[in-house]
This record gives sequence, structure tokens and C-alpha cells, in this order.
Amino acid sequence: MTTAKPYLTGHYTPVADEITATSLTVEGALPPELTGRLLRNGHNPKPGVTPTHWFKGSGMVHGIRLREGRAEWYRNRWVHTPAFDGAPYMTEHGPDLTASTAGTHVIEHAGRLLALCESNLPFELTRELETVGPHDFDGRLRSAMTAHPKEDPVTGELHFFGSSPFPPFLTYYVCDAKGAIVHSAEIPGATASLKHDFTITRRHVVFVEGNVTFDPTEHSGIPYGWSDRQPARIGVMPRGEDGARHIRWFSIEPGNMLHVSNAYEDGRGRIVLEGPTVDREGFRLSWNWWIGAPDRGSEPGSRSYTRRWEIDMAEGTVGEQIIDDLAVEFPTLNEDYLGAENRYQYAICFPDEKGFGGYGVVKYDRTTGARRIHQVGDARMPSEAVFVPADRATNEDDGYLLTVVSDLKQDSSQLLVLDAAGLDRVATVHLPRRVTAGIHGSWVPDSALDGATD
Repeated sequence: MTTAKPYLTGHYTPVADEITATSLTVEGALPPELTGRLLRNGHNPKPGVTPTHWFKGSGMVHGIRLREGRAEWYRNRWVHTPAFDGAPYMTEHGPDLTASTAGTHVIEHAGRLLALCESNLPFELTRELETVGPHDFDGRLRSAMTAHPKEDPVTGELHFFGSSPFPPFLTYYVCDAKGAIVHSAEIPGATASLKHDFTITRRHVVFVEGNVTFDPTEHSGIPYGWSDRQPARIGVMPRGEDGARHIRWFSIEPGNMLHVSNAYEDGRGRIVLEGPTVDREGFRLSWNWWIGAPDRGSEPGSRSYTRRWEIDMAEGTVGEQIIDDLAVEFPTLNEDYLGAENRYQYAICFPDEKGFGGYGVVKYDRTTGARRIHQVGDARMPSEAVFVPADRATNEDDGYLLTVVSDLKQDSSQLLVLDAAGLDRVATVHLPRRVTAGIHGSWVPDSALDGATD
């Protein structure tokens, strides 16, 4: 029986260096509107370093530059934070918010590229993925920043939060389209529950507290664990300057959700929220995988099933149900529909807890209930599928899904470009190395970087 940490083997085997490759081989035809960068972040510890938890591996951002039908370059760079050079998070003066792995997500806002980790400040990168340094929004960010901010597709505002195992447990921020924080508020009633993701609707901010909460007895380096005493709740807060005064908390069934699919107000005024969740056993199996314990599931998402909550604000009730029996994670959508009713959602499917099933890219039609899967093949694992709208799109699913596939048999990786409508392959970009399986990423069109050139 192997004793190697699962997050350092197979698809998750770290790469040992930083490289740049140009003029990548393309099969098929890349749509010319795909002119920008696909950026993907994940944990990739330095050679010789074995972190005690998957999440403690140093962040590495992989970038693929596409322009007018060509794949111009691939490059990968570690995010050079104090933690990369061994600086501790906890100091005699308290936590060092710059001592970040910066390995969870990478986004663009107001022309800045930010590598994110929820317990720290974001780190700014150049468009060539070199590290600039921590970004605290001119001193207005006074806490850590979630790795899952939400950009309002109507206003361009960036909504995000900072959470802490100590009071204040939850602080909410709004950053305007130019990159300045214009509002912040401590949220009453929040607890030390782990809050990894949240979402916005057109009128509300929606927080989720599950049964995973601060646990000082957990010694993996990530002090959280499942607690039956921690109530599972959804917090619904009106958007606006005084919204925090009016937040309401609704009890839900036990569980834990890492990632939100979407939320919106329906025709009856209810808030509909969806996302993959795990029960107590599902969290135990995932956590054991994350720390490399012997009793673990085949994959972290092996018992993660999509759940829907319908929150009736007038009646003060919540209806909830599991709406699909496929093990999935990393939900995405056409971001133009963030906070509004969407028909289509996408996700990555995993083998279940017994190892059955395979990896694939999933498309859900929420109107018909249909589910379609693009199977990526044996010993091949896709990354989170990022939606990019097509030029002159008229339908919600007019666009492309971009996913980086790790191929163990060939010890290689490819960028797959799929038609989001039918999940058919449009093009394949062959990358110069096998890319370590990671977590989250973004498509950054050239227009978002203020017309800057390479």
C-alpha cells in the first residue's frame, strides 16, 4: 500500500520548475474571438517540500495565451509570497496576511491579475505571471479575502468577503469597477463556520455556513473540522449600504458546500440557490484525502452532489433537495447570468466513492432537467471548465468551455476547447508538459487588460 500523499501523486504530481513555451501545436481551429489568456491556479509545492495538507502547497499559476486563432505561449510561475520562502502565517504579532500560498484562484478585476487564497491578502501578478506583491486595495482591505469574489455583470462591481475563526467572523466588501473598495461592513450573527464561497443575486448577498467550523485541535495546518454542534445556515442580506443591519439567517439541513453554482430571485420572489454539497461522511473522506490519511475516498469530490435551496423570505422557510445523483464539483456558468436565473450550468464529474464512473465535463439544462457529459477518456482528468461567450452570442450557451486535461498515460496535458452548446470538441492545444491538476481559473480577454501588449 502506498504511503505517498495523494495530492502529490497521479494527476496532482507537482511540476518541478517554471518554463515558457511558444508557438503551441493546435488541432482543429481555435475561434478567433478567443484572444486572451486562460489562467489556472493550484497547489504545487517546491521540490523537496511535503505540505501537511493539500491546501498548504505553494500556489502556481499556469497560463495559456491565445490570439486570433493561434496558441502563442504557455507559461507557469509560482506565486512568490513570503510563505513560498518559508515565512509562517502565525507570528508573535498575529497572522501575517501576506504569508499566503496564493494557490486557490486567479482572477482579473479593473485590469489587475490577482492570485487568491481565502486566509490571506490577494497577490498581484503581471500579465506574464510574475509576482508583483500583496494587494490591499490602498489599505482598505483590513482582513483576508475570499478566493471566490463575484463580479456583478451589470455594474462591474466586485463583491467579496473576508472570514476569520475569530471575531469579526465575517466582513463584506464592495469594490467598484475601477478597483477601489467603496463599502465594507461587519456581518452580524456570523460564526466561525468555514465560508469558502458565497454569491450575489440582483438584490441580495447570500452567505452559506455549513457544519465545518474552526477546530483548534486539528493539526494538519488547516484548523477546521466537522461539528454536529455547528448549525448549518444560509444568510440572506439585502444589497446596499445598510444591508448588514437586515441580514436574516435560515436553518438548513446538515452539510457543507464549498462552491456555489448560482443564485437568483425567481418569479415568486424566492431566492433559489444551488451548489454541490457533501454530508458528514463525504466531508470526512474528502478531508482524509486532503491530509493524506489512510481512510479516504477515491477523489475529494466522490460524494459531492448538487443541492437546491428555495428560500421563501415572506414565509421564513427553506425547501431543499438533492437534484442530481452524479458526483460533481467546480460548478461554472455563463457569468453574464451570475445572480440572474440561468438555464445552463457546467461542472466536472468525478469517480464516486467506490471508484465507479469517470472524469468528464458536465452540462445541465435546468429547464428540461437534461444532463450531458463529455467524457475526456481513460486516465485523463479535466480542470474546471471556464465559459467564454462567443462573438455575437444570442443564446445563453453560445460560447466555449475551456478545460486543461491531465493525461497520465501520455504524461502530457492539452487545453480542450469545447462547444458549450453540444460539448463537442472545437480545438485541442497541446501543452509542453503535463499540468498539475489544480483548482480554479479564469479567462482574461485582452480587453480586460487595458489594451496592454506582451
